[in-house]
Amino acid sequence: MKTMKPIAAAMLLGTLASGAAMAGADTKVALVPGGPHPYFAAWEQAGKDAMKDFNLGAGDYRVPAKWELALQSTMLESLITEGYNSFLIFPGDAVGTNSVAAEIKEAGGMSIATAGCLKDPTPAMFCMGTDTGNSAYLGTKELIRVMGGKGKIAHFTGFLVDPNTQLRIDAVQKAADETNGAVTVVQVIADIDAPEPANEKINAYLAANAAGVDGIVTTAWVPAVVAAQALTKIGDKRIKMVGIDHDEVVLKAVKDGFVDGTMLQNPYGQGYIGSYVLDKLRSGCTLKEDAPWKSNALTAKFVDSGTVFVDAKQIDTYVDAMRGITKTVLANFEGNYLNCK
Repeated sequence: MKTMKPIAAAMLLGTLASGAAMAGADTKVALVPGGPHPYFAAWEQAGKDAMKDFNLGAGDYRVPAKWELALQSTMLESLITEGYNSFLIFPGDAVGTNSVAAEIKEAGGMSIATAGCLKDPTPAMFCMGTDTGNSAYLGTKELIRVMGGKGKIAHFTGFLVDPNTQLRIDAVQKAADETNGAVTVVQVIADIDAPEPANEKINAYLAANAAGVDGIVTTAWVPAVVAAQALTKIGDKRIKMVGIDHDEVVLKAVKDGFVDGTMLQNPYGQGYIGSYVLDKLRSGCTLKEDAPWKSNALTAKFVDSGTVFVDAKQIDTYVDAMRGITKTVLANFEGNYLNCK
């Protein structure tokens, strides 16, 4: 599984040494997703790089054994007792994870909801992740373009417990609605961001309905991989597809012409920038109330970590595209979002 390559600190940081002195060794960051998933693999390297580049006391990636809220909450509580005071958390539940976020705050720590948002009111400082609705909307617009502006779309997406899933479903439908009936979403298959359900449901759907579908949009990692594999196996490039993320299977399918492009996210940047921001906040910086926050259905304080569409022409340089996004977000973060003396 290919993950985002580390980004040189010198290239990223530039003149970011200004502002409050970093807490550094006193900042112990834990990066904790809701469960095992390839999307979060880049967080591990991001934590290590942030620990080195910002002289943090820790930058450790910890993964619950399964996608169960209780397991994630227990892990986070254990990390508090181990002395971690800075947390990047993908919410196991948009509401339920607020309880352990409150425990972190009561213990004197800080948290940022990362890659998925907690529902306001929340003890988390803010949410940073892909603007998933916008990414799904842009990806669907790209799909409609390569379909010639008309046809029938199937949408394969992620876990229903993921707060991003409904945002993506709504965004795909919005893009289709804008065609005034020329494009219709004929099927949405959700809750399949794991190999077994994705393989079973996507392959069964295509076996029965491939002739009646003109395009596929996938808005979660595993459905993108499985759909790319299925179209490659079919060998017919009539069905157009836009995927998501940077799995090697999807990238190869783009190069080979079975997938028309993929919407890249920025998990490495989320972990790296998030660790930097937590350290800044612990060093005495505060969040600007008049910052250019975005909002979504869950929170009024959202920071977009970036997304970009790449097709066969850009696929060999996709890492450079994400490096550029990370560099831009990091370089502008303090000026846009922080008050530092």
